[in-house]
Amino acid sequence: MPRHATIKSTGAYLPPIEISNETLTRELLELNGGNPIITDVMQKLELSSGIKKRWYAPEDQCTSDIALPAARQALERAGLKPTDVDLIILGTDSPDYISPATSTILQYKLGATNAGSFDVGCACASFPAALQAGAGILTTNESINVVLCLGVYNMHKLTAKNDPMRFLFGDGAGAAVLVPSSKPGFVSGVFKADGSYADRLGMFSGGTVEPATEESVRAGRCRVQAPGKYPPEMNIEFWPMMVRELARRGKFQVSDIDLAIFTQVRKPTIEDVMKDLGLPIEKTHMIMEESGYTGSACVPMAFDAAVQAGKAKPGSDQLVVMVSSGVGYNLAGCAFRMAPPA
Repeated sequence: MPRHATIKSTGAYLPPIEISNETLTRELLELNGGNPIITDVMQKLELSSGIKKRWYAPEDQCTSDIALPAARQALERAGLKPTDVDLIILGTDSPDYISPATSTILQYKLGATNAGSFDVGCACASFPAALQAGAGILTTNESINVVLCLGVYNMHKLTAKNDPMRFLFGDGAGAAVLVPSSKPGFVSGVFKADGSYADRLGMFSGGTVEPATEESVRAGRCRVQAPGKYPPEMNIEFWPMMVRELARRGKFQVSDIDLAIFTQVRKPTIEDVMKDLGLPIEKTHMIMEESGYTGSACVPMAFDAAVQAGKAKPGSDQLVVMVSSGVGYNLAGCAFRMAPPA
């Protein structure tokens, strides 16, 4: 009998410190000497993104700490224990360390003593990439029966406190448990990248191009910087293209999609993409208004929120598509049927 992979359960975690746009604007005004441009920038970002607030983890918590509650919740909803996990795949671009892998630290904190682990590092495209990797491994390796996939973001700690770019970033984590299924769960996947944009946004010191030095730390190059801009139409162009390619490879029609989840960075972009695809807005789910942009975590967090809202039901055979893009420029997408476990 063919072996397939399906999503058995999801989980998410939103940390406890709420930061409204008003609170953040006051902080940034104080840190920037009352510069009135700050207020103007904040208002424009709110209008263009739809973000009203974001949530921060306490300063003594690292990325693996944020991942832990989401992992536990997903396993509890699946009726599984940490010791049942065979593999942990964690996507983030705000890791605990450059090395070792954050997934390995989570494996220890979770008590997943039987699990192997690895990180996926394609920025905000990491979760659909992790799901594809997990599904492929589970399908082809009969010794792997429970794969825990996560997307995690703790970017507020890596952003300069006086930088208006803080408006976007919120912390959070999302998780999904993959298990075997007798019916196809994973349907299709697609990747795309364009590294010519790699210098537009990132943390440019601390790796091998420029190891961290006192000068680079003082200049802020170990924190998030945006020396360039991405063309504003990139996601509007590429997300529908990714969805249509998933449909072509998976041999389904775009109109068959029950739920489409996209990177939660700009509400108007998602609205435009849904119109392009000819899908009603009710077939997507958005969380940026209440959660901010949670980067590597935003797609699994939005997916979990949709599951809790009843838009997607594990075991229902609904067709779910996820497409996410991140710095680099990096994209990943996957299509899953919510097939029942074996």
